[in-house]
Amino acid sequence: MVFPRWTNKVPFWLLVTLAVLACSIVFIFWYWGSPKHLEVGYQPQQPINFSHKLHAGQMGMDCRYCHHTVDKGKFAGVPATETCLNCHTQIKQDAPDIVKLREFHAAGKPVPWVRIHKLPDYVYFDHSAHVNKGVSCISCHGRVDQMDVVRQVEPLSMAWCMDCHQAPAANIRDKDLITKLSWTPEGDALENGRKFMDMYHVKPRTDCTTCHR
Repeated sequence: MVFPRWTNKVPFWLLVTLAVLACSIVFIFWYWGSPKHLEVGYQPQQPINFSHKLHAGQMGMDCRYCHHTVDKGKFAGVPATETCLNCHTQIKQDAPDIVKLREFHAAGKPVPWVRIHKLPDYVYFDHSAHVNKGVSCISCHGRVDQMDVVRQVEPLSMAWCMDCHQAPAANIRDKDLITKLSWTPEGDALENGRKFMDMYHVKPRTDCTTCHR
């Protein structure tokens, strides 16, 4: 006998090892490589410090003052320097960040904000289609009115979007309250959402062409 008897089991254990290794690799990419772990928490440093906690929270500024196209088009829009200077020609004019803001304005350049919430180019998303059906900013962006530096709080993945399209009631509210980020419904939140789903005729599509056009 050239080889000991136990070597007969080597092919079996080799196959088992390869199968476990393959499953482990798939799990690592599926779980740890998902947007939930790679993108949630993304919080880049911006060229100018802007506190949403101060402006949207403490001062109660409506989100649409800066993101003025959020209820009119696909993109929410970022404010032009002129929008910021509507206030800051009078307020904190000598603060370092306001000085930088005026320099961008004088040069005719927009502030090079670092984009935080990104979707792949092959995904179609229309902000106005959502906010005009009662989806609040908080559903996708979280409590930005409590953030000094904005960060991503949701994965914005396909599965995450589908969860909402299949059961949207928890994310639907009175359209007049979409930018009231601190608002919470009285009573049953799902029942409240269903009421406005009926009122606004909310029937989200779940076919592929909804987002992939």
